Formats: sequence, C-alpha cells, structure tokens
Amino acid sequence: MDGSEECIAAGFAAGDEHCMEAVYRRWRPLVYSLAHRCLGDEREAEDVTQQVFLAAWHGRRRYRPGPGGLGAWITGITRHKVADALEARTRRARAAAAAAGAAPGRADRPGSLPQQESEQVLDRVLVLGELARLPFEQQRVLRLAFYADLTQTQIADRTGLPLGTVKSHMRRALHQLRRSLPAAARATR
Repeated sequence: MDGSEECIAAGFAAGDEHCMEAVYRRWRPLVYSLAHRCLGDEREAEDVTQQVFLAAWHGRRRYRPGPGGLGAWITGITRHKVADALEARTRRARAAAAAAGAAPGRADRPGSLPQQESEQVLDRVLVLGELARLPFEQQRVLRLAFYADLTQTQIADRTGLPLGTVKSHMRRALHQLRRSLPAAARATR
C-alpha cells in the first residue's frame, strides 16, 4: 500500500481497514492532544478520541478531499466531539445542581450534598432520564416492577397484558437500560 495521504484517504473512504489503521496511527496523537488540551482530563480525552475515530469510520463515505485533506476533516470531527463533551459536562453540572437543590433535608446542611449522596442523586436522575426514553409499555412494566414492587404476574393482572408480553417488555427494557446507562454515566463523569 502506498503511504501517501491521498492513497490512505481514498482507501479509508472506500472502507479499507488497513487504511483505517494508518489513519488512526497518523492522527490519533493530534486528536488526543486537542481533546486533552480542551477538556483537561485524560479519560475524557481518550473517550473523545475513540468517538472521533468511530464517527470518522461510520461517516467515511461523506469524506471529500479538500483543503487540509483527511487531517482537517478529522480535526473538524474532533472539534464537534469536544464540544459535545463540554456540553455533556454542562448538562451534568446542571443536573447535579438541580438534584442537589431538590434533595430533601438540604436546608439543614450548609453547602452542597456530601459526595456520595450527590452521586446517588445524579444516578437517580440518569436512570429516570434513560427510563423516559423507553417505549411507554416498557416504562410502565418497569415502573410497576420497581416502584410498585409488583411481580410479573401481578403486572400482567393489573395491565391486562399477557404474562409473556410483560416478560418480553421487561427483558427488552432492562437490556436497553443496560446498554444506555453506561454511556449516560460516562457522559456525566
């Protein structure tokens, strides 16, 4: 394989995995250093770096050679992913502040919530946010199971849904939460 940037870019856009490896080796240090400089956190910079190359790979068919070539295109993706990370950081801070302001008994204690309690409140906010994204029937089944402490059989009786449907909704909902909560948690930390 020719090591020229044009050849690598063309192979990358065509889906050649060897070219993707070359792109990663060539531009990873730049992407990481930009992310680290903007975010000031090694873990976040690593996450953003992974997101950049994943987005580049998924969007490779949209790449069009232009001024600055593939490096400029990847740098543009980096800017967007860093902005997303900063926005997520702001959302986390707002959610934590809102959760801390709404926490019962806060008036008795000057200052903010203890760290562990604050994280638990933030976790509850994240779970409720992800729960709200589920389809209505899946939300309903999970809420009845966890908030009303009903068994699947009791949920089927209360909702009029067949027991197998309740089990399917529960399984799909828990699977979706298992996938989405780690991503939501990373975005908040």
